[in-house]
Amino acid sequence: MPRALIADDERLMREQLRARLKEVWPELEIVAEARNGQEAVALTEQHHPDLVFLDIRMPGLTGVDAARQIAQLPTFDDAQGWPGCEIVFITAYDQYAVQAFEQGVVDYVLKPAERERLMVTVQRIRQRMAERAKHDTDDDKSAEPPLAAHTPAMQQLLQRLAGQLNTQAPAKLQWIQATVRQAIQMIPVEDVLFFISDEKYTRVQTATVEALIRKPIKELVDEIDMNLFWQIHRSTLVNIKAIAGVSRDERGRQLVSVRGLTEKLEVSRSYTGLFKAM
Repeated sequence: MPRALIADDERLMREQLRARLKEVWPELEIVAEARNGQEAVALTEQHHPDLVFLDIRMPGLTGVDAARQIAQLPTFDDAQGWPGCEIVFITAYDQYAVQAFEQGVVDYVLKPAERERLMVTVQRIRQRMAERAKHDTDDDKSAEPPLAAHTPAMQQLLQRLAGQLNTQAPAKLQWIQATVRQAIQMIPVEDVLFFISDEKYTRVQTATVEALIRKPIKELVDEIDMNLFWQIHRSTLVNIKAIAGVSRDERGRQLVSVRGLTEKLEVSRSYTGLFKAM
């Protein structure tokens, strides 16, 4: 059975959406309900649902910020056995947001949830889930569609919406202050070929410099312009202009070649669909 989580700070809205979902998708199991964004992230990590309904405006951590954190949760590549989840935003009428959602990057439900519109969202989600289930049984994963939360278009949309909801958000990073051979060096973000993290440090690689910073990828996703970078792994961001090509190794893993370097970057299973057209 497909499993879902509902996050909304209004109890009546949660109850109303639960009732509507029972009508249009009776086999969907609601495994948890969250009252704010922090609870939504924690409960998603705990229950590993297939689908998360997020109120776009919640106190503290907004639904948009929660979605960005959920996209960074451990999945298959961290031996979690969880492919991630689809995101659906719950929103009162917001012209900018709805226009963005209509582009097909992410699904949405308007408050209060109406049966007819909810059916459209459910049909889209079920179709995507069926496509992923089919690919999971195929030997060739080359055309596996990425989850919505793991696409550049989704990351860029979330970044724009986060800026709209938080007008006090700081400007995007233009420079990286990093340690290079016991010295501090200022590296322009646009010169970075890729960022790759381990447990303690993130490696910053340019054409001529390799440096280390104490900032995880999940924070960099919030701070740099995601129109310039693609996330290809939970621990890796690559400059779009630095991508030379994509190949496969003997184990079938996708590997990204970086211009000017012999090193190749692994693409995690959740992100393999990014390069299906290549």
